[in-house]
Amino acid sequence: MVRKDCEIGIIGGSGIYDPTMLEDIQETKAYTPYGRTSDLVSTGNFRGRRVAFISRHGRRHQIPPHLVPYRANLWTLKELGVQRIVAASAVGSLREDYRPGEFVVIDQFIDRTKWRGDTYYEGGQVCHISTADPFCPELRETFISSAKLLGIPTHETGTYVCIHGPRFSTRAESRLFKSWGVDVIGMTLFPEVALARELELCYVSVAMITDYDVWAEKPVSTEEILKTMAGNIENFKHLVTDTIPKIPRTRHCECGSALRNALV
Repeated sequence: MVRKDCEIGIIGGSGIYDPTMLEDIQETKAYTPYGRTSDLVSTGNFRGRRVAFISRHGRRHQIPPHLVPYRANLWTLKELGVQRIVAASAVGSLREDYRPGEFVVIDQFIDRTKWRGDTYYEGGQVCHISTADPFCPELRETFISSAKLLGIPTHETGTYVCIHGPRFSTRAESRLFKSWGVDVIGMTLFPEVALARELELCYVSVAMITDYDVWAEKPVSTEEILKTMAGNIENFKHLVTDTIPKIPRTRHCECGSALRNALV
């Protein structure tokens, strides 16, 4: 029988596929009203906390960003008891001072995706969820504090423009986003963060900068991204293993009551 007492969910992004930090791992194949999840869900113990892990793209990175079953993934984590989501992602930089190899704890996003299932409310009841401040302030502060203590170069704020993918941006698009004051660009933050809010889950996005986007007059290279990512993965593991035990067991944010004034 699958235990449903997990507190924390980790969504592994590009390059983050390994749940072996957990002890007493149990793998579960999940079926939901929204289809199957991206991969088996691994649950286990980590320093006294119950954690669930899922690879967003599948452990062989076989699912492109626009086809990730976001609703199924978040639904399953909620069913397992998860209240806090820690999401990893790889991003390109739209700023000179946001350098490859550094991290960003995202605080805002701009959605440029299309045709993605981005709500659980598609009839019967209307929900206007607030995403004015879409990320959990308590989780953000916990990760920022840990990054400082570990000496990991981390930006405390960042606006993420989420493009549809799977293609990278044109130079014109990249320059446009940069002119908007956007900090980083990626393909997976939305609708994940909005779905988490509809489920009243806390959500933090720890973004790993892998390259400068093409505004910098250099085409995005998959080889370059993978090379930078290799170093970032170790830092991400250090950050997560240091931070998870520090996450408060009781939520002091308002994420758990996000639906209070959202349902019509």
